[in-house]
Amino acid sequence: MDCAACVAKVEKAVGRLPGITDIRVNLMAERLSLRRAEDGASAETIERQVNALGYRARLVAPAEGPVPEHGHGGCGCGHVQGGGHDHDHGHKNGHGHAHSHGGIVHAHGEEEELPLGTPWWQRGKARLVFLIGALVVAAWVLAHLLPALAGWFWLAATLTGLVPFGRRALVLARAGSPFSIETLMSVAALGAIAIGATEEAALVVFLFALGELLENVAAGRARAGIRALAALMPATARRETATGELEEVPVAALRPGDILRLRPGDRVPSDGEILEGRSAMDESPVTGESVPVLRGPGEPVVAASISTDGALRLRVTRGAADNTLARIVRLVEEATASRAPTQRFIERFSAWWTPGAMAASALTMLLPPLLFGGEWGTWFYRGLALLLVACPCALVISVPAAMASGLSAGARRGLLVKGGAALEAIGGARSIAFDKTGTLTEGQPRVTDLIPLGGADADMALRLAAAAEQESAHPLARAILAEAEARGLSLPPATESGAVAGRAVQAVVEGRRISVGSPRHAAEAGAALDDARVAMLEAEGKTVVAVLADGLPLVLIALRDEPREDAAAGIAALRRLGLRPVMLTGDNPRTGAAIAGMLGMEVEAGLLPADKLRHIGLLRQAGPVAMVGDGINDAPALAAASVGIAMGGGTDVALEAADAALLRGKVAGVAELVQLSRATLSNVRQNVAVAVGLKLVLLVTTLLGITGLWPAILADTGATVLVTLNALRLLAWRPRPA
Repeated sequence: MDCAACVAKVEKAVGRLPGITDIRVNLMAERLSLRRAEDGASAETIERQVNALGYRARLVAPAEGPVPEHGHGGCGCGHVQGGGHDHDHGHKNGHGHAHSHGGIVHAHGEEEELPLGTPWWQRGKARLVFLIGALVVAAWVLAHLLPALAGWFWLAATLTGLVPFGRRALVLARAGSPFSIETLMSVAALGAIAIGATEEAALVVFLFALGELLENVAAGRARAGIRALAALMPATARRETATGELEEVPVAALRPGDILRLRPGDRVPSDGEILEGRSAMDESPVTGESVPVLRGPGEPVVAASISTDGALRLRVTRGAADNTLARIVRLVEEATASRAPTQRFIERFSAWWTPGAMAASALTMLLPPLLFGGEWGTWFYRGLALLLVACPCALVISVPAAMASGLSAGARRGLLVKGGAALEAIGGARSIAFDKTGTLTEGQPRVTDLIPLGGADADMALRLAAAAEQESAHPLARAILAEAEARGLSLPPATESGAVAGRAVQAVVEGRRISVGSPRHAAEAGAALDDARVAMLEAEGKTVVAVLADGLPLVLIALRDEPREDAAAGIAALRRLGLRPVMLTGDNPRTGAAIAGMLGMEVEAGLLPADKLRHIGLLRQAGPVAMVGDGINDAPALAAASVGIAMGGGTDVALEAADAALLRGKVAGVAELVQLSRATLSNVRQNVAVAVGLKLVLLVTTLLGITGLWPAILADTGATVLVTLNALRLLAWRPRPA
């Protein structure tokens, strides 16, 4: 498929089949998915219907990989792939949104199935262009040498294109799309022949065929951005057999639990865990991080990363269809199918544009001759030209082409955005709210001070606190457990474990009710703390935890989580972009103020989850707000913001939470996301200006008799090619120093 109009054509044709609903076509992934009733059309019938339009469709076989669930309950969901494009990456979710082009669809079928990577000049569309072009050149030469023969060559060039385009127009009419651009072009060319303008008829057909070829090439280039991600995966892997020998197997055959061996320089074939060896891993293909990261036994590695200097033995943790890179490609494909608000507006506008332009064409043909005595041939010719201006293909493709390129460019740099709506919202944000722990800071706090209270033994109190925290995954809990382990303390079992949201963890340890929480929670429980010491520790940017036993204070534990290395620079970059960065943290006000002061940003501290939601609401009153968090603890705030951005501290979190994810886990990535969004929106505005501007100019000049048929077809196919090529510029996007 070449443009967004192809989506409408396939959807309309398949929608005419019995028992078929919820039809979704993904232009970039070339996937058709649908809901089929038990007594609905068979898979073979669906394939025949798509093939009749000139495409090559095939059912995605179960052996090619699992099909993701789409929440359709017990319905039958079919997934059909467009032929001629090999996307066998195990990503079968083709859910997208089709549109009707305001009644105009543009067919680009009739293309034979060729191997992936076939040069454009070997395709059928190219051969047609070369043939028509040769006839046009011959006619032009003969017009100067043998004028009597030139007319026959002009006619031959016209008919050479009209035969396939006219046949396609008839197929579309039978499929429920009688007002296709092929129909309009064919009528205009035949009308030009009828009034003796064979030269212009030939140029119309040639430019139309050339425009289709260029659209086809441009669409292939756009898909290449996504395809290049999947191409990063190696084709085979070195797997250990049960006897310890090595065998080379296809990556698609890998299953969780398989043991692989990697040589220095090898690319990781699937997500896994290192069993033996150490190596500096180049993770730039997945995260965009250019500096290799040292990995050793027990640490995870992601598919497509490169072991730069060490031999590794690793265990596969995810199969080929579910590894990190595969999921990134699948999410990018799905994201390109989602429609941004601007795109939905353009589609609604195009629904009025087409009938309005067609009505203008009919009035142009009839009113001047009937009311003002105009010459029928002249005004009929101008009306034919307006028919060609009526197709809004360039306008409708202007937004999704730019969005697809922007999403692909971001994925290459570890900026994963889940759709055009999220990408558009990021660029429009007025303020950026940040969680502190794990987002602005490393998320790895360590214990700095143990201050016994009431004569308690520090190690005994730490032992009880660590026992109560054993079931918690919070960074502060992990730091307390790490300190207890470092001191060689054995932990007793804990029972009745529970938590007071945002305040404390509680458990019964050795018959005593242990509470580990904030000083505020301890004060509310009636415990007397050393307030001066607490204030001093918090002023140093440390988080203070109070440990109570049966309501009596045992110890103050001070912890500190250092800001990320690039946090200050990332916040400064956002300010230079005109955004207002705000820290929303559940930590105490003094600690929050100390960290915020180091980073140069505003802070709202001491917030419970409900308080964060309230502050997001206050920020939204001043304009759209983006929330940046770890994707788990901040889920409510991420959902409440205009757009949620998850830091890539964990692969699953980064890929599944929020509307966007920073796979590199760097604060500077937020500013890069904003730049990417703004660059994409700027590209969209340029595309819309080109598409609408050319149409309006041609409408006026055609009515005035300045331009004729061939400039009109150039306005359609030429504008479509221009906006697509302009969108492709985004594939080379790089963030600039903010």
